[in-house]
Amino acid sequence: QVQLVESGGGLVQAGGSLRLSCAASGRTFSIYGTGWFRQAPGKEREFVAAIRWSGSTYYADSVKGRSTISRDNAKNTVYLQMNSLKPDDTAVYYCATSRSNSPYYARQGEYDYWGQGAKVTVSS
Repeated sequence: QVQLVESGGGLVQAGGSLRLSCAASGRTFSIYGTGWFRQAPGKEREFVAAIRWSGSTYYADSVKGRSTISRDNAKNTVYLQMNSLKPDDTAVYYCATSRSNSPYYARQGEYDYWGQGAKVTVSS
């Protein structure tokens, strides 16, 4: 089992920045990749970014160039730095971990464990 706890959400003005954290505990040695997803009100959950054990990173087009996913292995923590935030970025952000080296990093079904979510609200 892997336990995930997100933090860093909150209210920010458009154009501002926010850094989300995802701290993992438990069987962290089994983690191959970590992804961030988000769910806006009334919408389906969607992929945001992912980082693999190799260090490879992937981003959704909607956040590419504005966001950076990174990790601190010593702290078993993955971060999502988001800049130039827009009201459309308002959502609950979830981190998730995968034990698989599947290339389908954007598919929710590839992830085994999920955090409880961190709410991000971007005001205009």
